[in-house]
Amino acid sequence: MSSRSTTRSGSASSSVARTPSELSDHDPLRLSVDLVSAARKSVELMRGVFDSPWLRSRSALFEAIRRYEVLWMPLISEVAAAEESAPPIILPPFDVEWVWFCHTLDPVGYRSYCELKYSKLIGKAAIFDEENEEYALMRCKELWVTKYPTEPLENQFDSVPHSNDPISLNQDLVRTVLQHTDLYLRFAEPYRCELVYLIAAKQRYKRFLHLLEGDADGCCSLIPTSDIALMLLSHQSYPTAYASDAKVFESGLGKIPGKGMPVKSEDVKETKMLWEKAFDQPYEKAGGEIHVNLEDKYSTKLPVYWDVSDADVNTKYKSLSPRFLLEVCVLVRLACGRSKVQPDTSPEFLRLRMIRSHKELKIDKPVSSFRSDSWEKIWHLYPEFGTKGVTLELLQPGSGCFRGNAAHEKVGVHWNELLRAPALTLERELERRVRVVLSLTPPVQAPYLLKCVPDKVTDDSGDMVSDEILKMNSYKPQEGRWLTRTVLDHGGRECFVFRIRVASGFWRRGAEVPVGVKWEDRVTEILQGSWSYVAGSIGRAPEQGS
Repeated sequence: MSSRSTTRSGSASSSVARTPSELSDHDPLRLSVDLVSAARKSVELMRGVFDSPWLRSRSALFEAIRRYEVLWMPLISEVAAAEESAPPIILPPFDVEWVWFCHTLDPVGYRSYCELKYSKLIGKAAIFDEENEEYALMRCKELWVTKYPTEPLENQFDSVPHSNDPISLNQDLVRTVLQHTDLYLRFAEPYRCELVYLIAAKQRYKRFLHLLEGDADGCCSLIPTSDIALMLLSHQSYPTAYASDAKVFESGLGKIPGKGMPVKSEDVKETKMLWEKAFDQPYEKAGGEIHVNLEDKYSTKLPVYWDVSDADVNTKYKSLSPRFLLEVCVLVRLACGRSKVQPDTSPEFLRLRMIRSHKELKIDKPVSSFRSDSWEKIWHLYPEFGTKGVTLELLQPGSGCFRGNAAHEKVGVHWNELLRAPALTLERELERRVRVVLSLTPPVQAPYLLKCVPDKVTDDSGDMVSDEILKMNSYKPQEGRWLTRTVLDHGGRECFVFRIRVASGFWRRGAEVPVGVKWEDRVTEILQGSWSYVAGSIGRAPEQGS
């Protein structure tokens, strides 16, 4: 079962329409639920389902739907009617919680379902801290056992005959749940649960709601980016809070395409145009991309393997240096009033370089390719946090006998500076002609990169076989021979010494030589740490090992 998040939701308040200039952090559009905590809980629930193959099987899923319709909804409706207040503090079993979550992502269908069967909209309590969550689960167990003494609390689909018979189930609900089986893949990157990312996503979501409540009647569909979509589905998963907040932008809800609906490139283009017109900023950003089709994103290998793990091997192997990666997007646009320059009259180009490390990296883009009517994403990078940041230079190629490039202007942007910026986005202007917007995702620990390099042969004691060691040992022969490799991390630091025993005996300058050992007598050692050098590159292997 997935873990559950922290902090309680805020109190409900009425929403008021805002102009773009009024949508600030100090005077935001008010929402009835803590979307930062709600989004984290949503990702954890989706990940828990994705990591539970049993629940993704058809028989378990059909049984979960049956339990939701036949058992849970009557139970929660009775409790809600008895308390006659905010949604009761109660949480269903994991499988039922997933079905409930999927059902609420269809707000219109869920409302119709509730009103038809229970004459009111059934809400969900915003439970984000562990103490309240434990209480809510225990309360569910007590009520469940009392009301359904013959029904197990957990999903026992293998022992339930009708779990494999979906004919009697609500087919609309079955389709809804099946559509969301792999929803986690859209939000699988580990930075999705980082606090600073969720706060930025919430800010952008409020701007998206402004577009919905604004004068966008002429557009066909508004396509949310992935960060906005995460906030939207998290908002929808609390039906009563969403219904209350949606009164402000209710007229625009039909512009958001539902799950499985085709997304047209014209809609994407128009959404970007409306956003740029309203906020004078690019719509897409790092961690906030648009995927016309979810399957398209995973049809090819991702450029970076985002490994999500609850454990860090660095806690066991202290010699390993962790790596931290972030996603960076750079978008450009010619400043207002500047027309597009023809290639033959402007050989200028924009160059990107790293502030630290990878000094040889130079990525150029001609200024003549930039537009003045829209933002263009020219670079999408996955650098390590240790690179510190990027520098942007506006350059003019040298001519004649001067082959170097003449720099017009140069600006530097540090990752720490971007992390403190609103919505994790900063804008810079070069020569008052080129506008550049940089955005990033919070750095997250990435898989370790290790490289194995050959090293000198060692003896039984772990010393390198060499004349220096012989002199230090008063020319006592070194016994045994071990093939030896040094393991380096991504920064070139020694972290392990790997040895395999291949021969025994002494080495002398006479006829006596080491004798190869049988395969079953070979010994493998993995020693943690770096060499202890005694003379130049000659050293002793670390003592700690296995």
